[in-house]
Amino acid sequence: MMLRLVLTFAMLFTFFPLHFSGAEEGMLRDSFTNEAGTRSYELFIPTQTNQKKLPLLVMLHGCTQNAQDFSLGTEMNAFAEEHGFYVLYPEQSTEANGGRCWNWFEPEHQQRAKGEPSILADMTSDVIKKYRINAKQVYVAGLSAGGAMSVILGATYPDLYAAIGVHSGLEYQAGTDLPSAVGAMFLGGPDPIGQGKLAFEAMQEHHRPVPVIVFHGDSDKTVNITNGHQVLTQWSVTNDYADDGLRNQSIRDDVFEITQGQIADGYSYTQSKYVDSRKKLIMEKWIVSDLPHSWSGGNTSGSYTDPKGPKASAEMVRFFKQFKLKAE
Repeated sequence: MMLRLVLTFAMLFTFFPLHFSGAEEGMLRDSFTNEAGTRSYELFIPTQTNQKKLPLLVMLHGCTQNAQDFSLGTEMNAFAEEHGFYVLYPEQSTEANGGRCWNWFEPEHQQRAKGEPSILADMTSDVIKKYRINAKQVYVAGLSAGGAMSVILGATYPDLYAAIGVHSGLEYQAGTDLPSAVGAMFLGGPDPIGQGKLAFEAMQEHHRPVPVIVFHGDSDKTVNITNGHQVLTQWSVTNDYADDGLRNQSIRDDVFEITQGQIADGYSYTQSKYVDSRKKLIMEKWIVSDLPHSWSGGNTSGSYTDPKGPKASAEMVRFFKQFKLKAE
């Protein structure tokens, strides 16, 4: 067990120091327990909670990070206050993974109602019940290991999360043990066509197309850019199956609209949009030139951030606001 934790710590991330500046205003700290385990979390509560129910965004940190570090680096609380939504920051424990990585590469944590997906989904549902949250407007996004886990949650709980965000992450079941995970990080995972069908099968009877926004830097030395492209392709296949149960090219990874831009004194980027058979937006992919393994446009008060890229937090909020779960 100790050897596995040491290997995980050494191989699944490059260490970045954490930065702390005290508790953020509006943040509540608590924990959640189910049969699969216990995890702490922090919840940002916006000031405008007196009237209608508000959306919820679940933010999954990367390795070595914690809830506070991730909230500072992404500045998501500021966007939540401006736009009016809650932000839930689950926190990985060192007992579950010595490097605080979500265990996205282990089969027991890649299925519905098991392991970390069950903890995170049940935690989300518990928070929905306790606060004035609109259950049709719940989203999940993550960085690196958190991005890989957001893919898993999109596949295993499409009835809970209306859309997902994947920053510097990997496709569904990119690895199923430590060696294959490390290989995927450096070289890319298995054929995303096959992984797309596996993700569809993981949806079980809850299958539906899941809107996805992907961010990845082309200078990422920790999770190779190949993975960003594979995430998009995997979800195009998953969503193709999910809309009618058939692999009939109703949703494809053919670019519908492409935009290129440049951040002043920063990086250039390419934004690609993908649509469904009705020409409705279903996926976006942002490739940021020269961006390393960092949250694009983030604040350097947190780790794994680079302020020279387009603001991933702002773009994810914009993307998520377009989608909600349909009434059953």
